[in-house]
Amino acid sequence: MNLQPSTTDEAFRAEVAEWMRRHLSGRFESLRHRGGPGDEEADPVLRKEWERELAAGRWTCVGWPAEHGGRGLSIEQQVIFHEEYARAGGPGRMGHIGEGLIGPTLIAFGSEAQKRRFLPGIVAGTEYWAQGYSEPGAGSDLANVQTRCWQEADGSWRVQGQKVWTSLAHESEWIFVLARSEPGSKGRNGLSFLLLPLAQPGVRIQPIRQMGGGSEFNEVFFDGAAAEAGHLVGKPGEGWKVAMGLLEFERGVSTLGQQMHFAYEFDLVVKAAQANGSAANPQVRQRIAQAWCGLRVMRYNALRMLSGGEGPGLKREALIYKYYWSNWHRELGKLALDVLGPAGDVVSDDPRIRPLQQLFFFSRADTIYAGTNEIQLNLIAERGLDMPREPRPTA
Repeated sequence: MNLQPSTTDEAFRAEVAEWMRRHLSGRFESLRHRGGPGDEEADPVLRKEWERELAAGRWTCVGWPAEHGGRGLSIEQQVIFHEEYARAGGPGRMGHIGEGLIGPTLIAFGSEAQKRRFLPGIVAGTEYWAQGYSEPGAGSDLANVQTRCWQEADGSWRVQGQKVWTSLAHESEWIFVLARSEPGSKGRNGLSFLLLPLAQPGVRIQPIRQMGGGSEFNEVFFDGAAAEAGHLVGKPGEGWKVAMGLLEFERGVSTLGQQMHFAYEFDLVVKAAQANGSAANPQVRQRIAQAWCGLRVMRYNALRMLSGGEGPGLKREALIYKYYWSNWHRELGKLALDVLGPAGDVVSDDPRIRPLQQLFFFSRADTIYAGTNEIQLNLIAERGLDMPREPRPTA
């Protein structure tokens, strides 16, 4: 990745900023800075319309190869797009699981028929996806998946089990599911990766109400739900390889956009501290300064991470990313509530208070979902530092 922007890159930045200025207006004006973590229930109908607006301007899947409907942008220009999108207040993407996770996975591992069937709907913003990984007994320990699947005589697959913390499943048409296809198998072995329509008999979606009041994620129950024979990604038993390949795409260029949203939240905290006088407190000022420094460190590490090449595969620098940002964001949430003081103790609809309360509520989960702190530290130790594996129980 070239860290020195070229004239072409600067012109592209201006193009993105101008498009966002012209299009994130009128009926879409209300979506600015909405739909992010903790606010994912915000106006899903209008946000899906926004996805189609992006698609009409060819601003979906910008990093995908042109032959699959993308723009084939360089890493540098993808970073620019995500930064300008966030700077303009672009809403949380309803299509981010399709665009950022399953789409790249199908490009890397899927059959030609699967690419023809699923990629166009993601690019056009007309089909939405949910992720069927976590289970009640298999969250951070994903290899403990117990949902099972089996193949019928006609080649189709059936799925039995439960997934949990399934973001936006109630707004999605499809779900990709990691399930155990070899009876008696354990750990990473004997898993398969399937694509299932959600609107079918044998699928039940149950919302989970959170302490912040929202319910953007769900439990999903499968009772003999069906997947077509051609909707197995890879071969039977290769599910772990596909699932890990998908997770590698999670820490791509969109991380810079995530940080721009963090910067927006940081500014909200600073403005609140200035408005109510808590900025005069030396300890609050010190914590604000530490948060600002942490945000800059996060950015520089992300740039270092993205400079390691354009192919898939986690670089060593990427191993610390989730651990770092989740702890930083949790501390920002605590700072937000401390800045609010007593005004933050009661749930409020005041636009000066509610976003900071949502920041606090949602950031409490940051160090748990997508791999707990303990799991992240194990990954850093074992994969990044080549340390011995942590002893596991034998029974």
